[in-house]
Amino acid sequence: MSFFITFEGVEGSGKTTQIHRLKKYLTEKGIPCRITREPGGTPIGEKIRKILLNPKFQGMVPLTELFLYEASRAQHVHEVILPLLKKGEVVLSDRFMDASIAYQGYGRKVDLKWVERLNRLASYGIKPDITFLLDCPSDMGLKRALQRIQRLKNKKPDRFEREQIEFHRRVRRGYLALAKKEPQRVMIIDTRQGEEKVFERIRTIVDKRIGLKK
Repeated sequence: MSFFITFEGVEGSGKTTQIHRLKKYLTEKGIPCRITREPGGTPIGEKIRKILLNPKFQGMVPLTELFLYEASRAQHVHEVILPLLKKGEVVLSDRFMDASIAYQGYGRKVDLKWVERLNRLASYGIKPDITFLLDCPSDMGLKRALQRIQRLKNKKPDRFEREQIEFHRRVRRGYLALAKKEPQRVMIIDTRQGEEKVFERIRTIVDKRIGLKK
C-alpha cells in the first residue's frame, strides 16, 4: 500500500508530534511506514539542512535558499521517497514542496512560477496523496517554538525562528492559499483545539483515504 502523506505548518504548529503519533497508529495496524523530513532525509540533505538553519547565515539571499531546498528535495525524492513508495510503504514526510511555496514564495517573495517549476523538477513530478496543514496564528506558533527551545539545553533559535513575525504571517498566508487552491489534497486542521482532537481528525481522514477499518 504505497501512500505519501506530508505534514506542513508554521513554526510551532505541532507537526513532529502528530507525525510520530500517526506512524505509531499505522504501525499498530500492521502498515509499513517511514518518517522522513525536509530539508534532510538523506546524508546530503542533512548537510544542506545544517546550512539552511544556521543563524550565522542570516544574509543568505532568497534564491540561494530556494536552490538549497530544491537540491535537498531532489536527493530526498530519488534516494528515499520514490524507493519506499515503489516498495509499497506509506511515507510520512515532515514538510515537502508546499513548504517552498509558503516559505520561499510567500515568505521570501520569490516569484511563485519559479518556485513551482523548481518544485516539479526536484520532486520528479510526484505529489503527496494527503497534506495535513496544521494551522495556528503565526504569533502563537512562534511563541510555542521559542518556548520549546527554552526547555532544551544547548539549543538556540534557528535562522527561521529568528525571523520577524511578518515573515511568519506571510508564510501562513501562503499555506492557506495552497489549501484553498487544492482542497482535496491539503487538509487544514486548527491546532488550537488541542493535540488529541488534532490527531483524531488526522486519523479519521487517513482511515477513510487508505481504507482502514476501526
